[in-house]
Amino acid sequence: MRQERRLKLSGICTMLAGAVTANAAWAADAYNGGQIARRWCEPCHVVAADQRGTTGEAPPFASIARRPGFDAGQVAMFLLDPHPKMPNMSLTRNEAGDLAAYIATLGK
Repeated sequence: MRQERRLKLSGICTMLAGAVTANAAWAADAYNGGQIARRWCEPCHVVAADQRGTTGEAPPFASIARRPGFDAGQVAMFLLDPHPKMPNMSLTRNEAGDLAAYIATLGK
């Protein structure tokens, strides 16, 4: 009985370690997203608290992040095929995820 319990606990620990490793590997880089935001988005969106202003009428990133139901995954998917007024940034999936992760940090 004890041997069976040890094997069961060992399997659970292995499974949890695998899940943590997988999540870390897929984690977006919010810092890199901030760099992308400053390069591509700052002319139209307020992307940081220290930003003085914009040339466009686009919503501030903090407002986007605080919208009910905000989902960084949905934002990342949107960024891969943005609306016509946005520049063609040609972001990779990782870059879109990084930018969405950065936006999410502004909602806190």
